Amino acid sequence: MIKLDKITKEYVSEGRKTEVLKGISLCMRESEFVCVLGHSGCGKTTLLNIIGGLDRCTSGDLSVNGKSTKDFTEEDWDTYRSRKVGFVFQSYNLIPHQTVIENVETALTISGVSREERRKKAIDALVKVGLSEHLRKKPSQLSGGEMQRVAIARAIVNDPETILADEPTGALDSKNSELVMNLLKEISKDRLVVTVTHNDELAKKYATRTIKMRDGEIESDSMPYDGNYAVKAESDKDKTKRKKNHSFMSYGLAAHLSFKNLINKKVRTILTSAAAAIAVLGISLVVACTNGLNAFVKKIQKDSMSSFPVTVSNTHLEDYSVYINQFLNSYENGGISNT
Repeated sequence: MIKLDKITKEYVSEGRKTEVLKGISLCMRESEFVCVLGHSGCGKTTLLNIIGGLDRCTSGDLSVNGKSTKDFTEEDWDTYRSRKVGFVFQSYNLIPHQTVIENVETALTISGVSREERRKKAIDALVKVGLSEHLRKKPSQLSGGEMQRVAIARAIVNDPETILADEPTGALDSKNSELVMNLLKEISKDRLVVTVTHNDELAKKYATRTIKMRDGEIESDSMPYDGNYAVKAESDKDKTKRKKNHSFMSYGLAAHLSFKNLINKKVRTILTSAAAAIAVLGISLVVACTNGLNAFVKKIQKDSMSSFPVTVSNTHLEDYSVYINQFLNSYENGGISNT
């Protein structure tokens, strides 16, 4: 259950404040299909980002299952995003060099799930969205609707409580749009699905609840919900359980994924390595030339000084000031006499 209590969001740019959300209060059921409608710039995506933990509100409170997120640490937010929420984006955000099943496994990899369990859950999720025959294909080999279904499979593979979809049909034709909305409606039977869309017809046809926004405020709500519940304190047992559920990835797995990424992107890896080698070689040449020039200058100085040595002695220096004064006096008296 998601509850927003007087949520506001301000952005500051060049000393000017822009209020995007203006005191949004909203409660969503544990399982329903909510479509948020409104013109561009009314705050729909910002609202979705705050619910998903991708952005933080300026004031107000977001509560999840009766627990306030005001005291969430960064680790708590990481766990919330990776385990409690699944994201579906308009641009799919699939990794092009990975296969369909590897893209779906990515969410589980970040959560530290074992390889065998990852593979089983990924296959189950892809079967659920009707892509069991495309497991080994790359995203470039799929249509737009199929790529969006892969993104949905990736969002549900970790069995999150909430699915957030930002314009999931924005880049699709009408047929694929209906397929995606049908799939989201099916998923909403056992979890909360919140989607942002400009398509009023699709929202009315598939959503169980439509919320219209205008200028950062809720203009209408087709099925409001008064989910009043007390925010209970977190027990020590709950805290221990939450800490154990923190997302993690082993160093070995991270190294394996990095190496695989380098192998799959051979051209970029070769060009990057060549550029790094040229840079190191250039720096080495500059340092060598500088050291050689310094040594050459020192040698020239040493040879020059050996030809014209400077001798320092402790002998008494005679005072010639008397002779100089006599010379000046004789000059003033008519010049130096030849006698």
